[in-house]
Amino acid sequence: MISSASLAFSQLFTQPFRSVLWKTLGITLLLLALIWALSQAGLAHLLTLEDFLPGWAETVASIIAGLSVVFGLWFLIVPVSAVVASLFLDDISEVVEHTHYPMDTPGRSLGMGEAMIQALRFLGVVLLVNIVVLMMVPLLGLGFIIFFPANGYLLGREYFEQAALRFRSPAEVKELRAKHGAKIFLCGLVIAGFIAVPILNLLTPLFATAFMVHVHKRLSGSRPINTDIE
Repeated sequence: MISSASLAFSQLFTQPFRSVLWKTLGITLLLLALIWALSQAGLAHLLTLEDFLPGWAETVASIIAGLSVVFGLWFLIVPVSAVVASLFLDDISEVVEHTHYPMDTPGRSLGMGEAMIQALRFLGVVLLVNIVVLMMVPLLGLGFIIFFPANGYLLGREYFEQAALRFRSPAEVKELRAKHGAKIFLCGLVIAGFIAVPILNLLTPLFATAFMVHVHKRLSGSRPINTDIE
């Protein structure tokens, strides 16, 4: 697991990964800017209702509304970037497979439609789980305690499936995941730790994809040939 994570991390800064990263960041920022604009328009409409509130309440309402928008955008950075990156994850998987496993049969591309279905399902589950986690934060800090195991399970499962589906049927992927559930969960915890680091978390989809390509390959009996990254 450690060697797979090390290989994935070292490849993040190679040219193919940088190319996908800039595309992902560009589209993500555009989407967040659109969400910001729509949020501001919605707030402007809601704040017209402040005429019915006393002065101190208007101030409090404005501050809370502004902070909510900022926090909401921060919360959306990772899931939005993950969905955008899903458009390019086949490219990342192919780079890892070609670089480290050139003698293996190449994986099949999931195709735009299948990739988007996987990404939207992933987005929905991520948002649901993390909204529940955030709701539990006031409860003795329980949200922070369950953040890592919840996201470890979720991220490990989803990114492993994306890597494995390039080579296996959904039924085979499910069987393999059940057989190696503990190891995949531990790998998911590594990805969850990656998400917890500001700025670095923008690289999560690329790291997680490369990481799980290596994990799937190892579980399938393959070993990387080229470990020198240029």
